[in-house]
Amino acid sequence: MKKIILAICFLFIGTHLSQAQLDFGIKAGVNYNSNSIKEVSTDVFSGAESKTGFHAGIWLQAKIPVLGLFIRPELVYTKLSNSVDYLSGTTVNPVSVTYDFQKIDIPVLLGKKIFKVGRIFAGPSFQYILDGDFSISDISDVKADGFTVGLQLGAGVDLGPLGLDVRWERGFSDVESSLINTSQLNYDTRVNQIIVGLSYKF
Repeated sequence: MKKIILAICFLFIGTHLSQAQLDFGIKAGVNYNSNSIKEVSTDVFSGAESKTGFHAGIWLQAKIPVLGLFIRPELVYTKLSNSVDYLSGTTVNPVSVTYDFQKIDIPVLLGKKIFKVGRIFAGPSFQYILDGDFSISDISDVKADGFTVGLQLGAGVDLGPLGLDVRWERGFSDVESSLINTSQLNYDTRVNQIIVGLSYKF
């Protein structure tokens, strides 16, 4: 069902983009994920704290005839990190470890130009978790793949071929990662982040 929904979205986007003038380019930037590990079992983790991550990808943008809006699909690779206090059974005090996970984001944004150089936008973001890893040998087998949908909204400015935007993203669906070697302990890796991106139009 999820694959069918994605296929319908891409078909809809492709049909409309084929009738409009396209801009395209590349983008990169930083992500601050304020809550990428939560609702974890207190006997294993405590004190999750986010670190700055990064993203890079490509984008297309086309005007929608008559409506005065634009549509902007993107394909973005994102890596996020967290510092987590791990309560190991072999130590008395928690051990600080890093949890990294990577995902593919496909935001489909609908927006409007304002004052010629500015823009505002919002839309769904389809996400697929690629992998998750802890920086400790005690946790060697992590299953972190999963599909989820979120929302992005934000604003930006375009100065010639350069663009700068700031976004807020919130995941709607639960993304449960599992520690295989701890009796299938699940924890929520749903994102809630601020994204600052720099883009270049060819």
